[in-house]
Amino acid sequence: MLDCTNSNYVNTDSAFAIFDTSNLITKYLSMDISNNQDLIILCIGTDRSTGDSLGPLVGHKLAPHIPFFNQVHLFGTLDEPVHAKNLATTIKNIEIHHPKSFILAIDASLGNIDKIGYINIKKGPLKPGLGVNKNLPSIGDISITGVVNVGGMMEYMVLQNTRLSLVMNMADIISKSIYRVLFRLYQSKPYTDIKSP
Repeated sequence: MLDCTNSNYVNTDSAFAIFDTSNLITKYLSMDISNNQDLIILCIGTDRSTGDSLGPLVGHKLAPHIPFFNQVHLFGTLDEPVHAKNLATTIKNIEIHHPKSFILAIDASLGNIDKIGYINIKKGPLKPGLGVNKNLPSIGDISITGVVNVGGMMEYMVLQNTRLSLVMNMADIISKSIYRVLFRLYQSKPYTDIKSP
């Protein structure tokens, strides 16, 4: 299900998961983003499905911190999710209001059983809806996907029966990693742990 070319997996059970995830994001981001380029954090998914709520949860956890970073913009939270029905419109809005921006896309994914609980960080776009056979536009200069469950059959049922604790843990690690990256690159304020509301 996942394209493993030029990609890196991080095990969320590792004590170094935040450190490893943030280092990989920093590596890809610092290679390609220019000083005056806006950074878009696009969190894809819906709050109506446990397995597919990873993106909106990451957005929800990051939302209070984004105003401290001038060139960073967030799309996709629990209150305003970016999902299959509004993804194309959101992409068009980004192109109009933030032309030539650098996009960091985040989404849940289904994969092999041995990769459940892993975060995949790679250079290049992700393909939302691939796990549930939807044809949606590819998006992202860097993509982060969290493998929340096994793919291959009854994908909608699998997403509905994904453990919330797994998704919450992944959202914590991804959001803290991104915040660490933002602090490193934009140096707006000292690093503090992101607290869940």
